Amino acid sequence: MPGEVPVTAAVDFPLYLVSDEGSGSVLVAAEGVEGFFVAPEEEFSEVAFQRVHEVERGRRRVEDAVLEIMNRRGGKVGEYFIGRVVLGDTGVKAPDGYISRVAYQFFGNRCEYPEAEKIWRRWASGIVLEKGEWLRWPVSYQSAWLHVVQNSWFTLNRRAARYGVDEVVYLDGAHISTRSGFFCALGEAVNGPGGYFGSNLDALADCISSSFGEGPPVKIVWRNFQASQEILDSAFLDSVAGVMREFRVDFVTC
Repeated sequence: MPGEVPVTAAVDFPLYLVSDEGSGSVLVAAEGVEGFFVAPEEEFSEVAFQRVHEVERGRRRVEDAVLEIMNRRGGKVGEYFIGRVVLGDTGVKAPDGYISRVAYQFFGNRCEYPEAEKIWRRWASGIVLEKGEWLRWPVSYQSAWLHVVQNSWFTLNRRAARYGVDEVVYLDGAHISTRSGFFCALGEAVNGPGGYFGSNLDALADCISSSFGEGPPVKIVWRNFQASQEILDSAFLDSVAGVMREFRVDFVTC
């Protein structure tokens, strides 16, 4: 139901890989992580990986580490550049053959969307995303959903452009109550479920003006606009309309 966090099954594959950007060698491969997806005000001294499939104990420090999000088929679907990491405590192997816990000190940025951890698990499941799936999560998860969409989109070497073939795009204002929700809805309407078409006004302008893909939509129709208008601030809505006018996209509200 809308407003409830969908149940995401525990993974049984290495969802997280930390690798050396220079050599590509894997430092740790694990099913879970703790201390990486945290709110900006939270501070953790270490990032701990759980149910570790492999760990490189010989390299205790790497300067250019990358955290990769992997899907069930072993394909990369997301990526975070970390920088310097230092290996800390490593646990012992459990009866199932996996190491229960391996800790690292991360000196680079962490992901500031705690909710993204659950969303990445869904993203990596291998099950095709459905239209409107972002609406099944609580409204408070929409910024994290948009973050995952953007991160994955560019990790997969897609460009900020329209890949969909529909020249007329329809939005339903009854479902758009946040700025992030607007960009979630627009990305899906233009490029399909999990699609990206901007995460802020500047990024939207980049997508519309891109020389790649199919070019900008000819028309964007925002149905039930009044429902969004009652919630979103007028300055944002005016700015959206201004971007559309600047790039000659027919912007219709009804």
